[in-house]
Parts: sequence; structure tokens; C-alpha cells
Amino acid sequence: MYEKRPWVASYPAGIPANIDPDAYHSVVNLLDETFAKFPDHLAFSNMGVSLSFRELDQKSAQFAAYLSSTGLKPGDRIALMMPNMLQYPIALFGALRAGLMVVNTNPMYTPREMKHQFEDSGAVAIIIAENFASNLEEIIEDTFIKKVILCSVGEMLGFKGVIINFVIRKIKKLVPKYKLKGAIWFTQALKEGKDMTIPSIKHNPDDVILLQYTGGTTGVAKGAMLTNRNLVANLQQMRAVMAIRLNEGQEIALNPLPLYHIFAFTVNCLNLFSFGIHNVLVTNARDLPSIHKEFKKYKISVITGVNTLFNGLLHSKGFAELDFSALKISVAGGMALQNAVAKKWQQVTGCPLVEGYGLTETSPVASVNPIDGTGKRGTIGLPVPNTDMRIVDDKGQNVPQGEVGEIQIKGPQVMKGYYQKPEETDLILKEGWISTGDIGKMDTEGYFSIVDRKKDMILVSGFNVYPNEIEEVVSSMEGIKECCAIGIPSEQSGESVKLFVVLKEDSITKEQIIAFCRENLTAYKIPRQVEFRKELPKSNVGKILRRLLRDEVAQAKGN
Repeated sequence: MYEKRPWVASYPAGIPANIDPDAYHSVVNLLDETFAKFPDHLAFSNMGVSLSFRELDQKSAQFAAYLSSTGLKPGDRIALMMPNMLQYPIALFGALRAGLMVVNTNPMYTPREMKHQFEDSGAVAIIIAENFASNLEEIIEDTFIKKVILCSVGEMLGFKGVIINFVIRKIKKLVPKYKLKGAIWFTQALKEGKDMTIPSIKHNPDDVILLQYTGGTTGVAKGAMLTNRNLVANLQQMRAVMAIRLNEGQEIALNPLPLYHIFAFTVNCLNLFSFGIHNVLVTNARDLPSIHKEFKKYKISVITGVNTLFNGLLHSKGFAELDFSALKISVAGGMALQNAVAKKWQQVTGCPLVEGYGLTETSPVASVNPIDGTGKRGTIGLPVPNTDMRIVDDKGQNVPQGEVGEIQIKGPQVMKGYYQKPEETDLILKEGWISTGDIGKMDTEGYFSIVDRKKDMILVSGFNVYPNEIEEVVSSMEGIKECCAIGIPSEQSGESVKLFVVLKEDSITKEQIIAFCRENLTAYKIPRQVEFRKELPKSNVGKILRRLLRDEVAQAKGN
């Protein structure tokens, strides 16, 4: 079928049109091969402490044996709720080796959000950072969770960790009091599992091994069922794309995105791991000086992140003076990459910043710009091997090349469905094609572009206005740090554009911004209101939350 894919001709030399999604029977098979291939190489580091592949193999096996000894059975759901720390890959790989289904959980969730996810998933066990244990205490009686394993930021960091935990607990007071009956510490679980063995477990390609919950921005969060085959396919697809620039066992990747986020989970924790790459984990990506510190300590060759992270780094003092001589790959995902950020990143680091695209429901990567910088800035790149993408109208019919419609995706990385929600699955998944809710177009060379999300589109006097376009224009204006456009009710035009702006310095007026927009945008796209903010609301991975700004405006109007 790929002969009909125009994007294949645009692939850089060395990237195949297809990969084998069945190259590994399961993710565990891939883990075993990687452990054996790179035993003495470093696998993960955090706050100056490292784990080799051999150590990770041993500790994850101990943890798997411990989990099995507690009565957990293959297919049982186990929640992982922690920021980036060394316990995460040990816990993840241990859970998979024990045949469990992982439920990644955002540590910033409120008790209400936790309760929904744990009830919906049927999680019976959890590994949770102590900072969030008090929230679990509030709702645990309303869930199926019977086994609680606690971890702390400093637990795996030796004597340094003792000091870190003291500061976190006693000085910064970031660990609210809690009481969880029968809870065990992570290091104790490892100790108990040391003399145990993992029971023989059959891992099948179609087994669901990950319940990855969507952000829930359009309603109640849903669990995307991702199978062994989904994740093996997607990491193989990313391997094919990245192999042209990476040397196995010789690279260092900086990982500021949380591993519980599907982007970092697949791209870093599985794909880069399979290259024998040393992943440096950043516990708090908002602490930009900590990222500077890692660049000073390591010769970073790969970095993944979101637009706001790259933008923040570029505006942080001293970043431009860091050593980027080893940097080969910079990939942005999770939200639209702005041209101004991509351009400045390349100027400062000498490395192209390329945009990838995907959904939780696609494991997540569906397309990416060529990492060698030969792609097209402002696009989401080319579909990855073994992937079909198309543009359809409201009736599901293909639209002519270059015209705008909804993006649909088909490939081995597309989820099995939403957990226990067949009706909602049927709404977006038909005959293998998943409807993304994103409005886009494809050019003659097979490059796709996002115009905007359906739900974010603003309707001004019958004209479609896409916030991304406005934000792209405004962000190119000197003195603008960040911006976000939303639609607000208007008696005259149905909706009008309101712009929220964060300035680098207080040197620009609202009138100047509107004048700049007038020079670059059609009249109906020009913001009618401009509001300055010190910061914009963001998700835990730095994605600007338009929804919260819309809700804020609606609430103010209601009052």
C-alpha cells in the first residue's frame, strides 16, 4: 500500500517505507535483548546517580518477583504515580516482566481525578511518590487498590538522597502528612524480591500492557488500551527515523519530559533505551537551571520536549553559552512548535528542532519531520513507516490534496480502543482509521500541517479562525515571550479573538500588538482584546491550556 504514500519519496536516505511491527513478540522480549546487548553501559541517571543496563535488569527482575509474590496476577492493573526518578524505569520494567498492565498516572492529579482513573482502570496496586500519598489516602477506600508501594525523591540516591529527602520533607515541607496502612517502601520491595524468581509468564502481542489516559480536556479522561504490538511498532518506527543519526550505545539523551507522559514513555523510555542510550532524567522540568546543569555535566546528543520548554530554555539566562557541540537531535511534540522558537533554537544550538505529531491513541508518534533538518518547518512532517494518514471532510470522504479537513491515521501503533468504552471507541475508530479531531492538510510531497484543533477553532462572522495561526504571528514579534488565543462571545460576530500575552519585558503595548496583527492578519482574525499575564496556565508537561483560559473568561462573564 505504501506505493500510494507520497511521503515515502520524501524520506531521507536510509529510512525504510516499512518496519516489522512483529519483530518482537512483546516489549519484554525487547527489554531482554537490550539488557543483554549493553550490560555495562549506563541506562538512566538522575541527580548524579546512575543505573547501568545490568543493574536495571537485576533490579527490575527483583521488583517483578516481589510483585508476583504479593498475589498480583498477569493482567492486573498497577498505577505508577511519580515524577522522573530512577524508580520509574525499574517499576515499569518490573511490572511488565510480571505481566501486569501499567496505568500511568499524573502526580499532579487532584484526589477527584485520581479516584476516577483508579476506579475506571480497576487498579489494584500503586507505586506512588510520598509527596502525593496524602491525596491517595483521601480516596483509597473508594478504589480497588490493596497494595501501596511508596517511593521518595532521594530513596535511590545514596547519602545525597538522605539530604535531599530531609530538605523536601522538613525544609520545603513538600510531603503532607499521610497514613496508608500496609504500605511498603520501594527499596524494601527490591530487597524482598532479591531472593525470589519471576514465575513463567506468557507475553502475547495483543496483550494490553498500558492504559494511558487521555488528558480529559474534552470530558472525562479515557484509558487508551495500548498493546505489546502497538508499542513495539511505534518504537520500531521511531528507531527507523532516528537510526540515521544515532550510534548505538554511544549517545546521551536529556529527558525533561515526565516518563509517565506517552511522548517520553515511548520515545525515551522505550525507543532510545533500545539504542543503548544513556537517558538523563530531569525530575522537575520547570527548574530550568537544573537542565542547564545537565548540559554542563554531559555531552547531550538528544533532547525531547514541548514548545514551551524549548522557548523557556531559550529565554533563560546563560543557556546560549552552554556547549551544544554533541547535540544531534532535538524533537518537539505534545503541542504545536512555533516557527520563531524552532528558528531561534537552531541559531543558538546549531541543531534543528523538528516537530513530531501523534496522539495518546497512536502510542503516540504518527508523523515527524526528518531529524536531519531537511524537513519543512511549520509542518508536522511525514508519516512514520507503516503509517497511513489522510485528510477527510465532515462526511469522512477524502478531500483533494492541499485542501483542509480532519486528519485520520491508520497503522500498527493505533490503540486497541478505549478501556471499557466501546461506544466511544466506535465514535473515533472505524476500519482501523482513527479520527484525530485535528484540522490539517497535506502538500504534494506528503508533508502534513496542522491548522488547528476542531474544538479550538474560533468562528468569527462565519469565518474559521485558527488560534495557532494568530499565535504564530504574534510570537514572531520582538519582545513576545508567550501567547495564547481563544474565542470569546461577541454580539456582533458570534465570536471574536482574545489574546493572552506574556512579555519578555514591559516594552510593548496592546496597541502595538494589534497593529502588528493588522499588518499580518485578515481583519476578522485580529484580536479584539489583549490581556497581559505574568504567566499562562500550563499542563504538567508545559502545554498551554487554552481550556482553562476559556473557562476563566466564561466564569467571569457569568459573574
